[in-house]
Amino acid sequence: MECAKNRIDIQTELTRVLDFSFEIAILDRTMEELDEIIARGKKEGQAAKLARTILMTKQVTILPTMGGHTDNLLVEMADENHIIATMDRALKQRLKRKKQDVVIIRGMKKLAVVGA
Repeated sequence: MECAKNRIDIQTELTRVLDFSFEIAILDRTMEELDEIIARGKKEGQAAKLARTILMTKQVTILPTMGGHTDNLLVEMADENHIIATMDRALKQRLKRKKQDVVIIRGMKKLAVVGA
């Protein structure tokens, strides 16, 4: 959602910061969270709607889960084959404790990979 708000082309930026091929994927729970934010309306709802539209047009893979808290699912999934992108401070700290790289927004216009 933050990439949409800041008009960051996630595909272009990930290609710039990652030196390997990748596939963009999102949890089904994250899509549900976007839908909840859209339903609330206001400015955040508009940003969530834009983010959802971008995700659907870029043909991002939606990973099915068996429910659960989104952050917990992301921490469980994070490994050498899965890098998580987040601006959530608590989630970044949990991933850091797990010694995982994280993709973040730097300077409101660019993505960066921060190491554990």
